[in-house]
Amino acid sequence: MRPYLVRPAAAADIARAYAWYERERDGLGEEFLTEVRAAMQAVVEAPTACAVLHRQTRRALVRRFPYGLFFRLMDDVVVFVACFHTRRRPESWKGRR
Repeated sequence: MRPYLVRPAAAADIARAYAWYERERDGLGEEFLTEVRAAMQAVVEAPTACAVLHRQTRRALVRRFPYGLFFRLMDDVVVFVACFHTRRRPESWKGRR
């Protein structure tokens, strides 16, 4: 399995979305985390299956939830830089490293 890293900003994005979904319905945040983990696993297994959106940043969609995981390949390590709602301004993640 390819190594991966979740940047603090991406972890914070995921935590905020988790909290929002838990407020909406008990257990929904856990369902969100399950789908995020599945998307991360798919990315780690085949990162080049996701198209490049901007420079070296790629996006994988999270099943069942309107979120995208933004990541880069750096020296064969998958680096997750953001997890944003798909309706959020697309430029928002571009400044993430």
